[in-house]
Amino acid sequence: MDLLRQLRHVRRHWWVALVTVMVALGVSAFVTVRAQPRYVASVTFFVTTPNSGVTDAYQGGLFLQQRVKSYADLLSSDRLAQSVVAETPVGLTADEVQRRVSTSTETGTVLLRASVTDTDQTRALRVTESLASKFVELVQKVETTPEGKAPIKIEVVSGPRVSANPVSPQPVRNLTLGGLIGLILGIGLAILRGVADVRLRDAAGLQRATGSPLLGEIPFEANARSAPLIVGDAATSARAEAVRKLRTNLRFVDVHEPARVIAVTSALQGEGKTTLSCNLAIALAEAGWRVLLVDADLRRPKVDDYLGLDAGVGLTDVLVGDVKVGDVVQRWGDKSLLVLPSGSAPPNPSELLGSKAMSDLLLALRESADIVIIDTAPLLAVTDGVVVAVQADGALLVTQQGRTSRTQVAAAARSLHSVSVRLLGCVLNMAKVAKAEAYQYEAYRVVASATGASVPADRAASGRHSETITGVNGVADHTQELTRLPR
Repeated sequence: MDLLRQLRHVRRHWWVALVTVMVALGVSAFVTVRAQPRYVASVTFFVTTPNSGVTDAYQGGLFLQQRVKSYADLLSSDRLAQSVVAETPVGLTADEVQRRVSTSTETGTVLLRASVTDTDQTRALRVTESLASKFVELVQKVETTPEGKAPIKIEVVSGPRVSANPVSPQPVRNLTLGGLIGLILGIGLAILRGVADVRLRDAAGLQRATGSPLLGEIPFEANARSAPLIVGDAATSARAEAVRKLRTNLRFVDVHEPARVIAVTSALQGEGKTTLSCNLAIALAEAGWRVLLVDADLRRPKVDDYLGLDAGVGLTDVLVGDVKVGDVVQRWGDKSLLVLPSGSAPPNPSELLGSKAMSDLLLALRESADIVIIDTAPLLAVTDGVVVAVQADGALLVTQQGRTSRTQVAAAARSLHSVSVRLLGCVLNMAKVAKAEAYQYEAYRVVASATGASVPADRAASGRHSETITGVNGVADHTQELTRLPR
């Protein structure tokens, strides 16, 4: 995984890093507040030896440097601790005194430093004073020869003294360390969450999963649930403009073999395929195309609900021969948009959609409209979508950002490729658009509205626009009725 992708994970899951930093700061603050103040009392010793010349001084210095290392261990010995406790009753045992004593030496010198850390400032000083006096006495006893001579002399050169302020806790240091640790841990968790998240989060991932071009990104809008169609006030929204871009891309996806019958499907239910089918049909009709929208999702039809049409009879009734297609196709709005609802709920949708009657109907509809948009069932739920897509010129795969996994989208694409369906491209629905892009579109729209400018329709994208309805050989059952389609 490259660095750029990791940065995307961190940016996408920034709240994970933020929460982790806040928790780390909270823990650091709690520990700091709950911790008892600790004071340090210290004393410094100078170790020397008698000498009678430069050579003796040099040899004595080497001797003392070796000796100082032993004295550091002696400062925390049992014998010295017991002597301190016996002389200075401070409520501590010898073991407790030993745990409070720490020593340090400076390389190349004969200085020895002893420190006593305690929560009681006065007790720390008293223990250090007793430790200093008893240490000098102990060294004299240990180093004195039988002849009564001591080759080592120890003097206190600094202290004992105790710090005026506690050395711990240190709020600034603790909070800084806690914040840094939380930030590092948060970034790691954000990256881990991004790696573990198998849902599609961007257009690049959708293209990799389907192996098809990205034809559009439909931005998420909070009011789309209550007003799903790009009409009225929604006609000037960023979502409507994205649908128009999809309309243009779809018409130019293959100029040598343009798709006139397009099946719109998705991997799962609820990804917005029906809404996109309706809006794409509206956008195409706005551009002057004669569009026929077919609701072929016979299990859960929604086109009639979105468009406010009567769905009592429709595609199912035409396929079983109960009605003629010209009697059930309905005009929507004042545009050249015709709609064929789903009709009655059949017991065998897959068989009905894969029948010869469906094939003949699509062949006739192809000749009666410039573009036929078919809303189909989701691919992974049932086989209806694949059955319809096989009979169309191509399929458009709609995926909702952040909902469908890469595996599910890839499986949906494979189900189309396995039966040689031409996958025209994919659409990322309910996408999160960068604020800069949204601002640019809004600024352009406001300026265009103020100047009265308008964008010309792209109906010239195709060299053909049908104003008449014609029949085709082999579909005589529908030819006469198609001439009665509303205009």
